Amino acid sequence: MTSALIIGGGIMGCTIALRLVQAGLKVTILERSIPGAEASSAAAGMLAPQMEADGEGPFFELCMKSRALYPDFARELEEISGMRVDYLRSGLLQVAFDDEALQAARQTVAWQQRLGLRAALLDGDDARALEPELSRHALGAAWFQDDHQIDNRLVVRAVSMAAARVGARFRTGNVRGVVEEHGRVIGVDLDGTVERADHVILAAGTWSGLVHGAPLDPRTIRPARGQMVTLRTRIPPFKTLLKGPGGYLVPRADGRVICGTTMEFAGFEKQVTARGLMRLLEMAIRLCPVLEGAEVGEHWAGLRPYTEDRLPIIGPGPVPGLFLATGHFRNGILLAPVTAALVTAELTGSAPPVDLAPFRLDRFRPAG
Repeated sequence: MTSALIIGGGIMGCTIALRLVQAGLKVTILERSIPGAEASSAAAGMLAPQMEADGEGPFFELCMKSRALYPDFARELEEISGMRVDYLRSGLLQVAFDDEALQAARQTVAWQQRLGLRAALLDGDDARALEPELSRHALGAAWFQDDHQIDNRLVVRAVSMAAARVGARFRTGNVRGVVEEHGRVIGVDLDGTVERADHVILAAGTWSGLVHGAPLDPRTIRPARGQMVTLRTRIPPFKTLLKGPGGYLVPRADGRVICGTTMEFAGFEKQVTARGLMRLLEMAIRLCPVLEGAEVGEHWAGLRPYTEDRLPIIGPGPVPGLFLATGHFRNGILLAPVTAALVTAELTGSAPPVDLAPFRLDRFRPAG
């Protein structure tokens, strides 16, 4: 039986493990703490490629393909794990408060409509008809009804449980480095013991560049801190995802509203700061003034794996036996299903669902 070691037990590593075991591989996930305890649990769970898109291209196609996988993926996880994941077809309003933002929304809606996607430009009154608690100062909004959400903390627990139930093993420990013999990666050094496998998949997110022997310069993937805060309401004041200047609001079915997120380069420091919380709370009240009276709940910060071109690194490493699945920045939850499909196709010799060329590590090599 072909074997694989996966470095990293977040949503990326666990989803890859699930698919590889289903494809007939013997899989072990190596995680230094609780699976999903880092960026996967610190996210908001938005599945929003239409709102996030800067334009057409390979990355947009990758995100859209992964979003399309989510309804079946969510059902599968619930069936295998016996846990709920709260996949909600929320839709998303990208709110404009000035003419410049409204024009940008108009342009985004136009090119997405040309692609046949569901997108619409609403004026302020129509947006408030959809969400009555939306600020009266909103001039309009782009409406993306197919951008949805999932509870990221629930889905991380479910996918780790699903991976275990289909046969993936979990090992807790510190990966000291990748082990190479005769020009091929043959395993990892786990707390001083060499664990061997036919394939090693590096899916350690922000920490991928710190794995000794991996072909990643620590500057290729940097930690981007994102601070978050939860507001508690008795009844959810709105149902759709709301995106505005400086952040977004994600309403959960139980009345919580997740407010995110800052974008800071502070190394590996995960502190929540007064300034960060102030910015998030101001953003939330500007979008939905009724939140002014909401109770402030949990607040936290996570480290997202940032690359300079904001594209993930997916593909074979420069040394045979190593595969990379990292650098997903703020799209790790969204891109887990398609990344797992890509890794599985590569390791089993199947046709990949998308072209990997734009996401390979060698795009960072200097010309010549």
